[in-house]
Amino acid sequence: MNSISGSRPRLNHSLQRFCGALLPLLLLSACSMGTVVVRSTQTILDSGIVAMNRETDLDLAKAAMPANLKLLEGMLIEDPGNQPLRLYAAEGFYGYAYGFVEIEDRERAKQLYRRCYEHARLALSQSGVSLDPEISTEQEFETAVARAGKAAVPAMFWTASCLGNWVNLNRDNPAGIAELSSTAILMRRVLELDETFYYGGAHLFFGVFYGGRAPLFGGNYERAEQHFERAHEINQEQLLLVDLLYAEYLARQRLDQDAFHKHLTRILESPVNLNPDLALINAIARQRAAILIKSEDDWF
Repeated sequence: MNSISGSRPRLNHSLQRFCGALLPLLLLSACSMGTVVVRSTQTILDSGIVAMNRETDLDLAKAAMPANLKLLEGMLIEDPGNQPLRLYAAEGFYGYAYGFVEIEDRERAKQLYRRCYEHARLALSQSGVSLDPEISTEQEFETAVARAGKAAVPAMFWTASCLGNWVNLNRDNPAGIAELSSTAILMRRVLELDETFYYGGAHLFFGVFYGGRAPLFGGNYERAEQHFERAHEINQEQLLLVDLLYAEYLARQRLDQDAFHKHLTRILESPVNLNPDLALINAIARQRAAILIKSEDDWF
């Protein structure tokens, strides 16, 4: 009897060692090898995003981005629940559409903003906001968004940005009015939780939201001015997109030629090394400013 009872601790210890060795294999089998590879390369991908944001050669960036976007979508096939990858894809499609497609091909840009939105919307659902902003009532969606915490800020921001630009290119679509309301609900929550996210991007959104429409249709030039000023404060006047959108939307809507010319000139005269981490978006702003200022006499 003693010999049998004495063998139990050794048996239990061996079983524990076996289970301890087996557990990692079971966990590994629960994920595909592709998923493991995707997650193991996350830091390399992070560095690649930083490198792209620091690119000053627009032709090089334009040529490189499509392959990078398809790589991201390929990685998402292997790891569809990877929220950081979803947000990278949303940001990437937004940047590619805005920086390189929208001016030349608005129809293609619409499709790209739609893909951008689809990625961001999945990330938003993973953040706890499961209601669809396109089919939910305004009250339902606002209630759901109000429960979102700070961790949901990136998904809310990119969902609103992608959908907002899609709506902007589909102004002849009556459904766009309701969808624009949903984007405003998301961006107001971003302001409440972290107004500094993406260099004050939510303030930029509302600068355009209030500045790009006449007061009769919901515009408010004073509020737009305040949001543009706050965006400038947050990014210390290093994000040239603030000046670009101010000129393109608020100054044009006000028929303020002096402000239009002043803000675009500031962009064109800014140093290339204004902020290395914003090099690509600032280069895009310079390119678009050069196009806008050529049309100054047509608008004023």
